[in-house]
Amino acid sequence: MKLISWNVNGLRAVAGKGFADAFSALDADLFSLQETKLQAGQIDLEFLGYQSYWNYADKKGYSGTAIYTRQTPLSVTNGIGVDEHDHEGRVITLELPDFYLVNVYTPNSQDGLKRLDYRMQWEDAFRAYVCGLAAKKGVVICGDMNVAHEEIDLKNPATNHFNAGFSDEERAKMTELLTAGFRDSWRDQHPGEAKYSWWSYRMAARERNVGWRIDYFLVSEALAPRIAGTDIHNEIFGSDHCPVELVLV
Repeated sequence: MKLISWNVNGLRAVAGKGFADAFSALDADLFSLQETKLQAGQIDLEFLGYQSYWNYADKKGYSGTAIYTRQTPLSVTNGIGVDEHDHEGRVITLELPDFYLVNVYTPNSQDGLKRLDYRMQWEDAFRAYVCGLAAKKGVVICGDMNVAHEEIDLKNPATNHFNAGFSDEERAKMTELLTAGFRDSWRDQHPGEAKYSWWSYRMAARERNVGWRIDYFLVSEALAPRIAGTDIHNEIFGSDHCPVELVLV
């Protein structure tokens, strides 16, 4: 089973930049999107053989998540069941026969870490949610988690130490999540490799490969033996992020 996750930074924009071709070429069984920036009815983008599920933010043109799936899920849940965190379209969970797929777009702490306090509350609530799922069956978490966990996960760790996405607080919350029973699938398979999934639009960052790895597939310990492959598709353009991949057997 092949899973793809991609922060498209505006699905209507990337739809005009070869999204359908990339979708076809990646040929995933489950294709998760973040930052769709859509409301219902603003795009008609369906693919033969797939069903799609959407979670829209209350605020127009902001956030949002979606999943295309070849397999009919047993259930679909939007949000994490905590009202203060469920108005920005950040989480969709598909229950499949042998695992839950949780597609997440984690809140950004923003410039000056002005949303860090909210981010910390979100992290605790999200961890409780996915741990509750993992008590029932295997869990795959995918998406833009807005944190580079280790220094190897971004080009310039020293100069970004106190910036959003690489603060001590955000990194510690990722450590807590992993310690609670999840594995960073790509890092497990590529322990010494620096490869990135997001690049700023400023200062030709992508051309110079000055990037961050902030897009993940985390798997619960029960599913770890099923990891058959991982990839970061930095050859695919259209967004400031690139797609990431997980293959399960």
